[in-house]
Amino acid sequence: MGPLNFLTRTELEKYGPPTPEELEGVGLSLPLLRDLALKQLAALHTSTAQRVADELRLPCALIDELLYQLYQEELIEMRLPSGNNESQYVMRKPGWKRVTQLRANNGYLGPAPVSLADYSYMIKLQATPSRPATLETVKNAYKDLVLPDSLLYTIGCAINSRSSLFLSGLPGMGKTAVSERINGSLFGSIWIPYAVAVEGVIIRIFDEDCHRPIREKLDTGERDHRWIAIERPLVIAGAELSLGHTDLAWSESGRFYEAPVQLKANCGTLVIDDFGRQRSQTRELFNRWIMPLERKLDYLTLRSGKKIEVPFEELVLFATNLEEDWPIDEAFLRRMGYRAHLEPPTTEAYVEIFNRVARERKMKVNQTSLHHLLKKYASEKRSFRSCEPRDLANRVVDICSFRGCIPELTPELIDLAWNNYFGKISRLSVRSDAAPIAESATATS
Repeated sequence: MGPLNFLTRTELEKYGPPTPEELEGVGLSLPLLRDLALKQLAALHTSTAQRVADELRLPCALIDELLYQLYQEELIEMRLPSGNNESQYVMRKPGWKRVTQLRANNGYLGPAPVSLADYSYMIKLQATPSRPATLETVKNAYKDLVLPDSLLYTIGCAINSRSSLFLSGLPGMGKTAVSERINGSLFGSIWIPYAVAVEGVIIRIFDEDCHRPIREKLDTGERDHRWIAIERPLVIAGAELSLGHTDLAWSESGRFYEAPVQLKANCGTLVIDDFGRQRSQTRELFNRWIMPLERKLDYLTLRSGKKIEVPFEELVLFATNLEEDWPIDEAFLRRMGYRAHLEPPTTEAYVEIFNRVARERKMKVNQTSLHHLLKKYASEKRSFRSCEPRDLANRVVDICSFRGCIPELTPELIDLAWNNYFGKISRLSVRSDAAPIAESATATS
């Protein structure tokens, strides 16, 4: 391990990860560092130590040492500077041969990785937000939703316990909306590495699709630039999730590993949406998460068959819309920190949701039209769903846009929107005596 084992949470938040001052402090073996420097130089063909240092995110003084070692091995050529220019380094034939061999086993090119030990230490150091969630912060995160206080309390407790939340309810009740906003109650940012080195191979951690960098921290102070400050991640995996997505993904072209979803979600939230509808067997997915949820540790398998231990420090939210009598493994549920069920909104909550949606769309609403809408629910004995105010309002806006008029909720528009949303699909019937080419057609809705 490098200098990070002495780092405290306060120091990390104030200064960031410390800059390694010696090659031994990088936390990686010298052969791996030399290989990284040689591959990077090969990608640049001719370059300076500073340029290689910028690509590897390591101090220039350390890169100077590595390049001088490669020069002594006669793998590269050093051209002395003229005037104020820096020394130039050029690949030699033996160097190109070595690079070809290296790329066959490990083609990773980018910021130098950190050690698995340093990564694990940093994740555990940052796992718990420095400030706990409160009712006020949770309400603020969900201020655009209409939710009962009982659910907000459950969410807050799940966040502070950093355990897990099993969220159930019928389709359209807002499970996805609740899941997407839960990170709004997690305080602070975290530092993650671009990549991790273990057993001679490299695992890429940073993912632009999952991680949002903190811009004001990108270039501040003297720190180890192999780490990047990001918002606490929110990773959502839906019905496409399979067991393969929970293990290391080997890139044949790059010759390195891509981190699985749970590794990318460390210190944040992992949402398993539409749980129970994945392609993998439900019981297999149950078994996959049981031990990580209980021990806060996970084990990943390398191509060699060796297993490595990695931290599992995230809030896991399972969202399902399957029926309540769906068979759920009791051993799995025992490891659930919290459970919540989203009920249909009350009449008052439905009206509040509709009014908020209408304001966002600048749509005029009157009590007569709202009463007409509620009567339609009652006449068809249809229960409310949280998504329906948005969907019906969108259809009213679409109709008004097509007509070229200002959006306004009227009984007539409600009936049209209702039939388009809840009605059956119309089918065209063709008369037996119809002409081959119709002169006119009538669409019914």
